[in-house]
Amino acid sequence: MMTSMSRSKIFNLKKTNIFLSRYSTLQTSNERPNPDNVLVDIANYVHNKEITSLTAYQTAKLCFLDTLGCGLASLKYKQVQDIIKPIVPLNISQGVKILGTSHQFEPIHAGFALGTMFRWLDFNDCWLAKEWGHPSDNLGAILAVTDFLNRTENRKFKMRDVLENMIKAHEIQGIFALENSFNEVGLDHVILVKIASIAVVANLIGLNIQQTIDAISHAFVDGHPLRTYRHAPNTNSRKSWAAGDAISRAIKLAFMVKNSNIGPMQSVLTAKNWGFYDVLFNGNQFKFNLKFNSYVMENILFKISYPAEFHAQTAVEAAMKAHTLLTNLGKSYKDIKSVRIRTQDAAMRIIDKSGPLYNYADRDHCIQYMIAIPLIYGRLTAQDYHDEVALSNTDIDTLRSKMYCVRDDQFTKDYLDPQKRSIPNALTIELNDGTILDEIVVEYPVGHKFRRDEGIPLLLKKFENHLKDHYQKEPAHVENILKISYSKKFESVPVHEYLDQFWLNK
Repeated sequence: MMTSMSRSKIFNLKKTNIFLSRYSTLQTSNERPNPDNVLVDIANYVHNKEITSLTAYQTAKLCFLDTLGCGLASLKYKQVQDIIKPIVPLNISQGVKILGTSHQFEPIHAGFALGTMFRWLDFNDCWLAKEWGHPSDNLGAILAVTDFLNRTENRKFKMRDVLENMIKAHEIQGIFALENSFNEVGLDHVILVKIASIAVVANLIGLNIQQTIDAISHAFVDGHPLRTYRHAPNTNSRKSWAAGDAISRAIKLAFMVKNSNIGPMQSVLTAKNWGFYDVLFNGNQFKFNLKFNSYVMENILFKISYPAEFHAQTAVEAAMKAHTLLTNLGKSYKDIKSVRIRTQDAAMRIIDKSGPLYNYADRDHCIQYMIAIPLIYGRLTAQDYHDEVALSNTDIDTLRSKMYCVRDDQFTKDYLDPQKRSIPNALTIELNDGTILDEIVVEYPVGHKFRRDEGIPLLLKKFENHLKDHYQKEPAHVENILKISYSKKFESVPVHEYLDQFWLNK
């Protein structure tokens, strides 16, 4: 009869054999391989690709203004003001000027602060594919570095350079996202912010192609956050500063390569056992169906009408239409028995949520909450996610409990179709008296490329409203910013001179 001790010895022997079997081939040649192709392609793109698309530059400017406006709007919230402060309260006289504040920071913390401000409200541009994300996050890195170098090294970066690097950062993050799902292996999409930011920053600070490859390799080997802070039951505000964190890491690593030659890891992706693919990507290699050019910026999605997670934008628009319909019928949300939400697979995975919602971050990633507010109030604003609204009306949770999501295969197919990139949602409302209202379907949000003519005036109005709200006591100052921003000479304005207009020199 086998004793527990003998069983333990056999078990430990098996574990040892498995370990030895797996790692017995590690004593291989120490000759350095050529750099992984992905690293080379990114480095060649940021150094050598000339962006010629007028549409890309025009869209990049819209993206730039929208992102700045959202950054200003975030400063209404104390948590943002607190989180962007440095641990040691020290301003730097030649540091990056943080818009809407009196702060001046060195570029690493400036990147964190700007990235956090830009992302906080979840109200600017978005990219949806196999992976999701917000390529405008990278603007925090671009502005921090170009502004800093202009002030400290007398570099001559102009707004045209900002737009070009935005196009390239958008492209890197977005092309990765088309065919590669990091969320499926539990990683957060801000890994792509780190990769895109370090690539453009490397070029901006003067690294050569080989050094850029080195820097990107360090970004891939760097610790990557789990997505748990975006999902029930752990959703919290980290999702709003995660991009800022990724940006700060990218800037730091790029400068480390420049200043101290920290060395390459040329097979960081493909190395057996220890590379990114084997450790973090289930052994799979990245897939690409498009070459790096300007596709992503040309097709970027803007959040114009509602500060809502993008997979719910069309659902909110449908809910606003439903609110008007109910009012015209002499009904209200209190007459609703059930709401069926026909949606895409991505929305089911990210924002289909039941049970208690604990904070702002929980609510702006719950499709039921984002539908309930417009059905009740006929609106959805950033303030509606806060406790003052959420906890003041128990009808919100009651209405949420009457909703359910169903996955629609055609919606999912259209969502992934590169010729469509739709984000469809459809609401079917049943009333207490048994009446079933006609389904309300919205396939493309107003910020979609297919609705660009409709969206551009609204996007610019949104930017102007954010300016007026932040500088409400200085209308002449607002007019000056708008004059510069809308000028034909905008692209020739030095970066630091433009950012000076947004700084509060107290």
